[in-house]
Amino acid sequence: MRPTRPGVLAGLFVVFTILTWGLLKPFYADLPIVQWTSIPTVLLLAIGEFYSGWMTKARIERKPNTKPVEPLTVARLVGLAKASAYGGAIFAGIFAGFALYTANLLDQSVPRRDFFITGGSFLACVLLVVSALYLEYCCKVPKDSDEKDR
Repeated sequence: MRPTRPGVLAGLFVVFTILTWGLLKPFYADLPIVQWTSIPTVLLLAIGEFYSGWMTKARIERKPNTKPVEPLTVARLVGLAKASAYGGAIFAGIFAGFALYTANLLDQSVPRRDFFITGGSFLACVLLVVSALYLEYCCKVPKDSDEKDR
């Protein structure tokens, strides 16, 4: 499995931002209000992935007071990290497109509320992507001492 490429994540972000912004023009008035619950949910996911990465790195490096980690567990964490990075980039694009559309309507109460909620959700998604990339980085197998000497 290859590492996640930031260029692909940026491309997904841009595409979904443009699509969301374009689709909101005709349909914004018909949508229900945006719920604030996405912000703490995504933040908890980001914190969990960051903590998992930190602990996994310590276990892979065999730090004191840690148990060795099973290879299958590391493979599952890498899969979680890749899925979270792509999903976070897509949802960050959706929330950014929503925030861009509502930025022009800040003089009205409902769009202003939607702007702040989608802006916070966007920031939470960015933290999720960063945490996912960190988790993926922490799951790398360290180089052998023989390879370092060469």
